[in-house]
Amino acid sequence: MYHLYILKCADKNLYTGIAVDLEKRIKEHNSSKLGSKYTAARRPVKLIYAKKFSNRSVASRAESRIKKLSRQEKLALIKK
Repeated sequence: MYHLYILKCADKNLYTGIAVDLEKRIKEHNSSKLGSKYTAARRPVKLIYAKKFSNRSVASRAESRIKKLSRQEKLALIKK
């Protein structure tokens, strides 16, 4: 199972990614070098959206689509 997630950073920016273990990945973003460089400079981050996918390919395609959305479109997706 893969999780697509959107994080809200301390500076209010949004970060999108995928992970197998969502809880572990959020901890990495908040406290270790294993998180992304982008979120390391914007800690703490907070999970604001997550969706499960059956395989990596489908999750990656969904991640790519979401990354192309504007901030307003991402926030509208989150509110659904």
